[in-house]
Amino acid sequence: MTNDKGYENLQEKLNAAGSTTYPKGGPASATSSDKGEGLKREAVDALKKSVVSSEKSTGEDAEQPSGPVGLDIGTSHIVVAQNKKNHVQAVQNLNAFFTVPYAKFAKDILDQNNVMYYERDRQYYIIGHSAQNFANMFNVNTRRPMQEGFLSPKEEEGLSVIEALVGSLIQKPKNFGEILSFSVHGDPFEGAGSVVYHESVLKGYLGSLGYTPIAINEGMATVLTELSDDDFTGIGVSMGGGMCNVCLSYLSFPVITFSIQKAGDYIDIMAGKAVGEPASRVKVMKEEGLDLSQNPKDRVSTALHIFYDELIMNLLESLQRVMISTEKIPKIATPIPIVLSGGTAMPKGCKEKFEKMLRNFNLPVEISDVRLADDLLNTTAKGALIMAMTEAV
Repeated sequence: MTNDKGYENLQEKLNAAGSTTYPKGGPASATSSDKGEGLKREAVDALKKSVVSSEKSTGEDAEQPSGPVGLDIGTSHIVVAQNKKNHVQAVQNLNAFFTVPYAKFAKDILDQNNVMYYERDRQYYIIGHSAQNFANMFNVNTRRPMQEGFLSPKEEEGLSVIEALVGSLIQKPKNFGEILSFSVHGDPFEGAGSVVYHESVLKGYLGSLGYTPIAINEGMATVLTELSDDDFTGIGVSMGGGMCNVCLSYLSFPVITFSIQKAGDYIDIMAGKAVGEPASRVKVMKEEGLDLSQNPKDRVSTALHIFYDELIMNLLESLQRVMISTEKIPKIATPIPIVLSGGTAMPKGCKEKFEKMLRNFNLPVEISDVRLADDLLNTTAKGALIMAMTEAV
């Protein structure tokens, strides 16, 4: 479950253009005026910037990037992050679609209402948030181009949907070869799915747009975004819709990366089956009012508590087994933090539940504390942007 692809140390990337050192507590200010040093300063500054997030508006043109790009291709959402003067801009769209039969009249209606869609094989593929609106109207679930973190083998047109969704957020770059860092999952601890296939297909598509694509593990992206004050040393856990991704990083080197194919979707599906409710309805109830710090009040919240317990237990069991079985654990003198990100970590009390269950496990490194990312939904995209900016040095 280790990652042998060999990401370079972030400190080396930040210092590549000059001789500025990177002391404990954060990077030193750059003093050189050359281009590389300027890019380094931008990457350091971006770490400190807050994220301004928005949903993709229907009828709004996709942006043409003029600098490095971070791209989070998640099971539930696709998020693009770019560095702006005073903030990091994140724009997201729902990673879902809905099909309706071809008809000239239907096309006119879709166009008049600024619905996101494309035509293929005499069907209209309605994508993103527009797909959710149609699914709600017909009281059915949207279809997903990704399943458990990977391109879905059940959806033949899954890649074309993702291409259309990415195209709704960004166009070809203004400068050919612009660095774009995109998220990928770690090898599943148990389960199916090919990281190599998934990564290669996406890299081919992004390269065809004129970008220089670079993959980054989701857990590592969490480390880059949240652990700069800890010298990028700690455990990043990205709890998304399809998978939970884990990365143990030491001084920005990803020592261990892996994933489990259980996350928010699994909780929704299993809780829904337990109480006889559609997963989509359970998801809404989870997002609107689940409080894991309080005793459950009804059948749905009881089921959600149970499957959150199962998910966190599986996650910690996998972490312990992977860390014990590897010989690559560095000797770390001080306790290290665990930081949680992703939409599945959003319910109140999730961090406390994780902390409580962590006490039952003996990891080969001492944990200082458990933290929540500042911006749970955009952590991966911002981390990918930081990686892209350091690669641009």
